[in-house]
Amino acid sequence: MGSNKDILIKANKAVANGDYEGFLAFCTEDTEWTFVGDITLQGKEAVRQWMAINYIEPPKFDVKNLIAENDFVTAIGEIKITDKKGKTGHYSYCDVWQFRDGKMAELKAFVVETKE
Repeated sequence: MGSNKDILIKANKAVANGDYEGFLAFCTEDTEWTFVGDITLQGKEAVRQWMAINYIEPPKFDVKNLIAENDFVTAIGEIKITDKKGKTGHYSYCDVWQFRDGKMAELKAFVVETKE
């Protein structure tokens, strides 16, 4: 299966290619995503529905650092997301992923809107 870091790289590549089901295959059924200061998504179906609304076009990632330690991988970088009105938002993010049995079980995402 590869290291947790390799799994995250493959999962992010699937998202960038618009293959959201391919991405979700890397998540546990009970995956929990917390966007700090915003919302928490419980379970793969909630994430699927969130992606359908928020990823009208595949997001564009620019990962600056991937740091792996034990069951955690932290990704730091920039992301561009285009909304349903065609407006592109630019964000800096820090995603802290916790893995369980080779799958992404929990995400704590710190996302801050930035200027282009």
